[in-house]
Amino acid sequence: MQYLLMIYGEEELWAKRTREEMEALHREHVAFGKEFKDAIVGGNALQPTSVATTVRLRDGQMLTTDGPFAETKEQLGGYYLVEAANLDEAVAMAAKIPRMGEGSIEVRPVMKIAAAQGGM
Repeated sequence: MQYLLMIYGEEELWAKRTREEMEALHREHVAFGKEFKDAIVGGNALQPTSVATTVRLRDGQMLTTDGPFAETKEQLGGYYLVEAANLDEAVAMAAKIPRMGEGSIEVRPVMKIAAAQGGM
């Protein structure tokens, strides 16, 4: 089964990291990727919420807003899409994501929608 491991943290803290700290974090994620290379289906870091756009459809009209939909203390900074036998295995992987102690990891099962039902 696939699980999305969403990495949340405070953008203000991320922005204050030195080049050396960012390089060390990169190395930690490379090591994580090697450890779970058979389980990781995909993943990416995300640009900050300051360059995000939120899209809504209201009364047939598309509305766009700069930034995230809601103000929160922690922002989504990246994710890994993984294959795991069960939730316990996915949670164990999430617990090993580098610098996990600085924020939180949301682990969510991916819903499979059959192509015959009009899914993706």
